Amino acid sequence: MKVGVVLPTFAWTPEEAWTVARSAAEHGVDGVFAYDHLWPMGNRRRPALAPFPILAAVARSFPSLCVGTLVARIGMVSDDVLIAQFRALAAVAPGRVIAAIGTGDKLSAQENLAYGIGFDPAEVRRTSLRSVMATLLDDGLEGWIGGGAQPTLELAEDLRCAVNMWGATPEQVAVQAQATEVTWAGLPSPPGEATAIESLRGQRSALEGAGASWAVFGWPVDLAGLG
Repeated sequence: MKVGVVLPTFAWTPEEAWTVARSAAEHGVDGVFAYDHLWPMGNRRRPALAPFPILAAVARSFPSLCVGTLVARIGMVSDDVLIAQFRALAAVAPGRVIAAIGTGDKLSAQENLAYGIGFDPAEVRRTSLRSVMATLLDDGLEGWIGGGAQPTLELAEDLRCAVNMWGATPEQVAVQAQATEVTWAGLPSPPGEATAIESLRGQRSALEGAGASWAVFGWPVDLAGLG
């Protein structure tokens, strides 16, 4: 199982994200990822860096790292522009780009509405997701689909690409792994009575045993322990 970290991009400047990426590379972490949000969930007063520019800069400077979105959302830009963004990133980091894409949901819809961006019905968004992902898979990119409603899971199975499950339990991962490749993303478990590294290793072991091919941890996380 490979491991990754989500960069801290809810900031005015990229310095902390850059520091985390450098440390991830130094500790042997496999990849870094960036959210595709206009603000942190539920806090529109905070900033957010756009994912593709920071991922391109990181990929250029740290060639050991895979880079990916978690997840790029259908409808934030046109389908053609979204495809072009991934192709541009792949030109910077050939063979190292993970095109993780999702349809968005009612929570993220508020970002669209605040900026006058349309938010189509779920079935329309899934149709775009199918088209965009099929194109990128044909380009040779690795593709993940953000897990959600059953029709979305069936779409991932039909396209034969991974399902990314945010915050899923190992039991939920094991169930989905019977149908598709599964990648996991979420926050480190609270350490409880164990040390932070022991807790992280236990969480990693449980996810790997459940069949996850990637575990991507939200920041902050102990990068030495993760690597």
